[in-house]
Amino acid sequence: MAPRTDTAPNVAEREIVSTRVLNAARDLVFKAWTDPDHLARWWGPMGFTNTFHEFDPRPGGVWRFVMHGPDGRDYQNTHIFAEIVTAERIVLQHVTGPRFQLTATFATEAGKTRVTWRMLFDSAEDCAKAKTYAVQANEQTLDRLTAELESMASVARPFVISRSFSVSRELMWKAWTERDRLREWFGPKGFSMPVAAMDLRPGGIFHYCLRSPDGKEMWGKFVYREIVAPEKIVLVNSFSDAAGRLTRHPFNPSWPLELLSTFTLAEHEGRTTVTVQWSPLNATDAERNTFAAGHESMTQGWTGTFDQLASYLPRA
Repeated sequence: MAPRTDTAPNVAEREIVSTRVLNAARDLVFKAWTDPDHLARWWGPMGFTNTFHEFDPRPGGVWRFVMHGPDGRDYQNTHIFAEIVTAERIVLQHVTGPRFQLTATFATEAGKTRVTWRMLFDSAEDCAKAKTYAVQANEQTLDRLTAELESMASVARPFVISRSFSVSRELMWKAWTERDRLREWFGPKGFSMPVAAMDLRPGGIFHYCLRSPDGKEMWGKFVYREIVAPEKIVLVNSFSDAAGRLTRHPFNPSWPLELLSTFTLAEHEGRTTVTVQWSPLNATDAERNTFAAGHESMTQGWTGTFDQLASYLPRA
């Protein structure tokens, strides 16, 4: 179904236009419109929820769903996608009365995204009736989109922690890249590393076992992606078993299966600052939410690890 290209003088009488500048990148806004998990959380005025029965975001595809009002009433809706241009424009035909064409456009403005939402009705009469509720409803819907984007941005934010140590970058690099040195300090405070096998090269693996003070063991694995001596190490970090197979977090099954990890070393006036950055890799929304909620515990864990590193360096 092709979008309408009305040019008649009475278009303004048949159209409702809403616009909002959103503090989010255009790609993220487009994802909020085209990922059904996100879309279902914000579509509709305040108090409404959605049940999606069909969602096929391509020209000719159907979006069929039920909006559940706060008063308990259900509203059946069917849209047909007429046009979809990634990160730029979505055109829908609303085929359950009243009939209208919905066009959403996305434009970058100073790092933010302007969303313009146009509803073009078949008649001026239908438009006039819709204005009694749709103008306010659209504003509330954009409020909910704003909140969803804030949540998505929070989930997408990487975990970052840094600490400065009074050693040269050369020595710090050795502490991170030599097996016997790494075994002396890596892991939460009080943990030891009884087993470790290192193959330090892009594509190589560091497979290790951490032992807690009460004797419990936990296996992990690095798969190295990039090694730039003595500046940066990029790797994929995961839990594993003794055979090196990926496993879930032993205490949190919704934790991301893999993390993209970047370690950078910067030297200034005889001190070296270590910066750790973690991001979920190939994660589900639930895993990203768990990761976002875990920033405080990650800070505690890395603080303990840095404490162990600080204790080790004087005898390195």
